[in-house]
Amino acid sequence: MFEVRRQVKKHSHLPSPMLGIIILISFTTLSAAAQKVIVQFDRTADFSKYKTFAIRNGQLSSKNPALNSDLVKKRFDSDIERYLTARGLTAVADHPDLNVVYRFGSARKMKVETYPAGWYGWGTRAVRVPFAEGTLVIDLRDPSTHSLVWRAISSEEKEDPNKIEGKLDDMVKKSFDKYPPKIK
Repeated sequence: MFEVRRQVKKHSHLPSPMLGIIILISFTTLSAAAQKVIVQFDRTADFSKYKTFAIRNGQLSSKNPALNSDLVKKRFDSDIERYLTARGLTAVADHPDLNVVYRFGSARKMKVETYPAGWYGWGTRAVRVPFAEGTLVIDLRDPSTHSLVWRAISSEEKEDPNKIEGKLDDMVKKSFDKYPPKIK
């Protein structure tokens, strides 16, 4: 006769503040680990005429001994030669179409990261996080005009400066992935 209906409440759970912190730290870590490559080039240069290259000068400036040695310089020379050769250019000693000049440096830096803190994420907390940044600049110069025709600037950020050493090959590869430039 009388029907008894019970209402069942669905509980909506708010994510815990810890979950928000974990997600934020994950995104921050992923963005800090991303390598940045910027390429600039002379839009009037005819890149199809460049067939040969010579590595003329490589400079290293890092306070970290693991990143400032003849071994690192040889590694850069080898990587640059390998990736330019893969792009169809030939290494020569005399009268190249392009002179390759590179500079690599690393520095300790500090950034401020903020994340939710307090009850249910109300409020913020700021933390200073030290990191190392390695920057590689590769210039391709036309010796006939004495002008810069292509430049790649690759940077890598790591918490431990010694971990940048493991990314050197990748920095060169990602730079030359954008050579020759595609004019839009």
